[in-house]
Amino acid sequence: MALLITDECINCDVCEPECPNGAISQGDEIYIIDPALCTECVGHYDEPQCISVCPVDCIIVNPEHTESKEQLQAKYEKLSGK
Repeated sequence: MALLITDECINCDVCEPECPNGAISQGDEIYIIDPALCTECVGHYDEPQCISVCPVDCIIVNPEHTESKEQLQAKYEKLSGK
């Protein structure tokens, strides 16, 4: 399951540097998460770092990109070359 930043985002800039996969970037109005790069921090951390630092709790599971832990692990391995 890739994550999604909702329109409650206040553009505080704390999530982007926390993403180990570089999946978060500034969109037209708010930050966005690239589902092709988001592993919910599987392979890096026990929990998604963007969610843990977000001061307004605007990061949710993206219902259009549901993946199992195994799929997220496989994506991590592909992205990291492992």
